[in-house]
Amino acid sequence: MEKIKIGFIGAGNMGAAIMKGISASEAGKNIELYAADPNAEKLEELAEYGVIACFDAVEVTEKCGYVFLAVKPQVIEGVLESIAPAVTADKVLVSIAAGISDEFIASKTIADAKVILVMPNTPLLLGEGASALSKNENVTDEEFEIILNVFRACGKAAVVPKNKMKEIIAVNGSSPAFIYLFAKGFVEYADTVGISPEAALELFSQSLIGSAKMLTESGYTIDELIKMVSSPGGTTLAGLDRLYEGRLTDTVKNCCESCTKRAYELSK
Repeated sequence: MEKIKIGFIGAGNMGAAIMKGISASEAGKNIELYAADPNAEKLEELAEYGVIACFDAVEVTEKCGYVFLAVKPQVIEGVLESIAPAVTADKVLVSIAAGISDEFIASKTIADAKVILVMPNTPLLLGEGASALSKNENVTDEEFEIILNVFRACGKAAVVPKNKMKEIIAVNGSSPAFIYLFAKGFVEYADTVGISPEAALELFSQSLIGSAKMLTESGYTIDELIKMVSSPGGTTLAGLDRLYEGRLTDTVKNCCESCTKRAYELSK
């Protein structure tokens, strides 16, 4: 069986992580990987994972049926214009650039471009990514399944409506940064009361892992899980009262709305 050729324009942290994930997965046995990046050292590092270096983005596009646009939103326009002559109706363009729409990609390449939009996140670097995907009407279910499997090899993947790809950024793409800031508050508190930051970080990180599993595997709702930890008149309720006073959930909502607003600004 002929191998599927997947190419990457850009071999930065996220692109490299996806390539490594593919290489280490069962599905990777049937995939040939190609990449182009201005940084030759990055391509040399990826060679040990079987990634074939290309001269430029045009060569990647010419050689591969699936082309990952693993570049920042600020430079994607120039990349699309450079590869446009090599984009044909059978190519599938996979964008991980935040806020960039399939309509924009088609406007810079070909009108009937096959486009898959992906919002991954940085835990993908450890094989624990949470990636949201959508496709336009030109992409077949079989083509979409191939890319879904790529991201399943690097963590979890979920399909969302195409018109919600900007809104989902706050939920999975940017949320690790919000969680890290939340963690920082607990670690800094521990330090002020004489507990080492190392011990606090280890315990809080494990609490995050355990809590996440309770959310996904226990079968309880979020409200039920909160109640399970909150004994009447106990320490948890005393802390929760302050979080409610500070309108934590409203703050989170405002954070997400600001994130989404910026995604729309980037897409213009």
